[in-house]
Amino acid sequence: MIPPLVDLLDTARVVALPMTTRFRGVDVREALLFEGPEGWAEFSPFAEYDDAEASTWLAAAVADAWEPRPPALRDRVRVNATVPAVPAERVPAVLARFDGCRTAKVKVAEGGQTLADDVARVRAVREEMGPEGRIRVDANGGWNVDEAERAIHALAPFDLEYAEQPCATVAELAELRARIRHLGIPVAADESVRKAADPLAVARAGAADLLVIKAQPLGGIRRAIGIVAEAGLPAVVSSALDTAVGLSQGAALAAALPTLDHDCGLGTASLFAADVADARPSGGTVAVGRVVPDPQALDRLAAPAERKDWWRDRLVRCHALLAG
Repeated sequence: MIPPLVDLLDTARVVALPMTTRFRGVDVREALLFEGPEGWAEFSPFAEYDDAEASTWLAAAVADAWEPRPPALRDRVRVNATVPAVPAERVPAVLARFDGCRTAKVKVAEGGQTLADDVARVRAVREEMGPEGRIRVDANGGWNVDEAERAIHALAPFDLEYAEQPCATVAELAELRARIRHLGIPVAADESVRKAADPLAVARAGAADLLVIKAQPLGGIRRAIGIVAEAGLPAVVSSALDTAVGLSQGAALAAALPTLDHDCGLGTASLFAADVADARPSGGTVAVGRVVPDPQALDRLAAPAERKDWWRDRLVRCHALLAG
């Protein structure tokens, strides 16, 4: 049962976190945080998402604040560095913010950039991390099948761990996976899981080798665990550019999975210039446990009044959808 709206609004705080580098078109990440009986939770669907999609994120936040988290099978989670679509010369400075991370996820297929830009960026990551580093690329569905095949061939010499959401649709992923099978580069599905009406369709179609899962977009920790179990594929837990509060939910999800064979995308606190708590990786890992925001940080990072009203109105609408 969803709690009364007043219980969410009573403790609601809207924050705006400045980013060190523009990422996913975002310079400032906004989020609404509230506290329930179990602790603080985060509601932060991206601004362009409609209320129907955003309400799933609210369901995840409510569950995290009002229900105990599943038992943790590990107390720390290995995480990857995240390299935005920056020029190659900026790669060392980006990686330096991710203490001890042995894996890097590199953004590719950025609008307005070329495959040559992607190759230069990935080459710079390989040079910085050395032969033992693990590199995965994330296209966010930005290529068609032919473009993806050409790009992955161009990037294959850098020894990719996998290619994340190279194409937008399940059918395209399946075709691409067949085309590049000889390269031995796995295909991971992200948007085809978290934004799909049927998150298991990609597994049934044989269109991916592993799933990238995120707690908020999938409706919470327990629903995400259920999807992984039913899909029968390895999973990588990632963030949705969460604050430290949301990252703790992701870490709880990663800690509860029976197996965790890949470093997780939960080190994204290092992309922020400031946060409500310190959730940056240390020694390539993040701790598992609930996060309590620093009251002074909540005040310092408070969003402007008009954005606070926008988020509270959105919370009211999404709560109505869940309660209705």
